Amino acid sequence: MSARQILVVDDEVGIRELLRDILQDEGYQVRLAENAAQAREYRQQFTPDLVLLDIWMPDCDGISLLKEWGNSGLLTMPVVMMSGHGTIDTAVEATRIGAFDFLEKPIALQKLLKTVSAALKHSEQLPKSDIHFLRLGKSALINELRASFESLALHKSPVLLSGEQFAGTHLYAKFFHRHDTPWMVLDELDRLSSEPLALLQELEQGVLLISELAELSRTQQKGLNLLIANAEKHQVRVICATALNLNALLEQQLDSQLLQILSANAIQLPILNQHKDDIPDIVRALGVMLGESNSLPYRDFDTAALNALRKFDWPGNLSQLDNMIRTLMQSSKGERVTEDDVKRIMLQFQPEIDEAKQDAGATSGVNLDQPLREARDAFERLYFEHHIQKAERNMSKVAENVEMERTHLYRKLKQLGIKIK
Repeated sequence: MSARQILVVDDEVGIRELLRDILQDEGYQVRLAENAAQAREYRQQFTPDLVLLDIWMPDCDGISLLKEWGNSGLLTMPVVMMSGHGTIDTAVEATRIGAFDFLEKPIALQKLLKTVSAALKHSEQLPKSDIHFLRLGKSALINELRASFESLALHKSPVLLSGEQFAGTHLYAKFFHRHDTPWMVLDELDRLSSEPLALLQELEQGVLLISELAELSRTQQKGLNLLIANAEKHQVRVICATALNLNALLEQQLDSQLLQILSANAIQLPILNQHKDDIPDIVRALGVMLGESNSLPYRDFDTAALNALRKFDWPGNLSQLDNMIRTLMQSSKGERVTEDDVKRIMLQFQPEIDEAKQDAGATSGVNLDQPLREARDAFERLYFEHHIQKAERNMSKVAENVEMERTHLYRKLKQLGIKIK
């Protein structure tokens, strides 16, 4: 097993080096940061197992840095605050924000080692949440939404998430998922009617997400009712998502019992344009996520670049922002993404936005007098045929653009009668 990595952040060189020597003697790997700026840079490059963070630093105090990491979804490791002028109020504030403990300087050797050991052990025992959208923002809208989600997290009742297409349903649903437990986005909807109880056994203590409730047949709805009735026995959280409102689901003739159960815990998801002030935090956090997954080299975004992204219109919601961040991190030549980089990529995305507007108008060609299911099938044929043509029949690219598993995509195209060759 590799040595645990500890990041020590303190503006006093003597304290940094003393802590390094002590911790290295105990077998830990230690990195040193002399200020908050250096600590930010290290956190963007890797996730330490523990951070020892001084409160009083010249460029940014430790409490502010702790809040920053928490608001950006980067507080995924235990943090122990340190101060030579600490007060009870400061210690309480730090633990409220998310610090594991508080050490007062001068730090006794045994106290240091005991606290470090306890913090690392505590971190191992905690379920680690996957990244989710509610960790990516601090606006009033997101704070209110977070409170609603936290209230729902107190029990295992099924949840209904409704929001526009690409509003980030999967990232919101990840709020309920805990690391090392099953997570399934159900592509094979027939399993609801053929083996709902087997699904529960497969997902013991995990989460089941159904991406579009309106796609379920009457038989599949009955299976979902049975699955929900037995979900608590297996500690499975059932989350259903839909782009329709409750009235539209009623018109869709959704099973009344199922709708009654789900509507008790229904949440309307916002679109990205409703909380643009969160976009800088979202960009930084998604950038770090991409860097940590080793899929792309991390590049910081300068202030002008973040402002340009915040002012941009986002008809494609979170999906479009995610695609733009990936493109910027791949194509930017400098160590930092600049405003010029953003403007250049925005020009590439503009045809996509114009086509989306044209497609929205093109849907008026769908016969709106036919039943909803048939009208939706007609729209989906237009939608998938557009993306197949746009990707020049590259099905991997189509699956990425429409955010579907390839197996689910092929099944959907077959269902709609779309031939890909």
